[in-house]
Amino acid sequence: MTLLLAALLAQSPAQAPASAPAPASAGPDHRGDSLARAMDSAIFYLKLSDIAEVDQVKYTGPPPAKAAVPTAPGAKNPLIISAFTFVPKGLDKSKKHPLIAYVHGGVHSNFSTSSLHHVRELLEQGYSVIAPDYRGSTGYGAGFWRDIDYGGRENDDVHEGVKWMLETYSFLDPKRVGIIGWSHGGMITLMNIFQWADDYAVAYAGVPVSDLVARLGYQSESYRRLFSDSYHIGKTVRDDIAEYRRRSPVNHVDKLRTPLLVHTNTNDEDVNVLEVEHLITALKAAGKKFEYKIYDNAPGGHSFNRLDTKLARESRAEIYAFLKPYLKPEVPKK
Repeated sequence: MTLLLAALLAQSPAQAPASAPAPASAGPDHRGDSLARAMDSAIFYLKLSDIAEVDQVKYTGPPPAKAAVPTAPGAKNPLIISAFTFVPKGLDKSKKHPLIAYVHGGVHSNFSTSSLHHVRELLEQGYSVIAPDYRGSTGYGAGFWRDIDYGGRENDDVHEGVKWMLETYSFLDPKRVGIIGWSHGGMITLMNIFQWADDYAVAYAGVPVSDLVARLGYQSESYRRLFSDSYHIGKTVRDDIAEYRRRSPVNHVDKLRTPLLVHTNTNDEDVNVLEVEHLITALKAAGKKFEYKIYDNAPGGHSFNRLDTKLARESRAEIYAFLKPYLKPEVPKK
């Protein structure tokens, strides 16, 4: 463990290129986040290498949506995106197998060990997984943190990760790609299937951020200020309602062609159930076929089915049962 952590620290994400400098007052403790990112990496290797080939990879997404100095050298270069990849051990690689894109949540967060048990469950079923740390994720320095493009090019970053996996691993089936995510990850999941419907066989969106206009209405003033900051969307909802609608899944439901399961919870303290109910109503009004379940006061609130409780495991079993007919995983040989 010590040697592994030392190796990971040596390639700490703090070394990642930053497209724009940030003032010292901007954002969190980026050095601390980079250390936490490296420690999480070590834990993924330690806890999952018994059943998976675990790797960290880098690929490119679109250029930054906003550059501090647009005419500076490299300002229009593609952004470098990091991701974790997991391939089950024991797969018969002479056959084709499914892939799942696992999209982390959080306005500024990353793919963390809180998802470790979920990834193990997917690996045990025979799914390969890519988990991108799209632009704005923590652990890659201040510049990358400020490259956030909420509801915009972060969607491309995830899609490019799927394309990278399919180009890299010949045993992955482009016709059997699923995408899953909770909260902000659920939002990116929805935006991916709305924008690239032909590239996904099935999707799951848990407690997804769905309507930014409504969301910014019930969230705190400090949360609203985050979105209107110059490096972020840059305007308040009042100043540019159309821009917030453009970045909201609820305004793109007419594009749904991918089998979709949505979960929400009436006591969600983060993504209020009204957001997801609005999404469900909009999908129904558009005549779309999809499945959903509204849990009533499920313990855990926003995280109700990402815990280690009996209810959470049963809820995740519902997700896996929904994915299986479309992705047809094959349990790896031990």
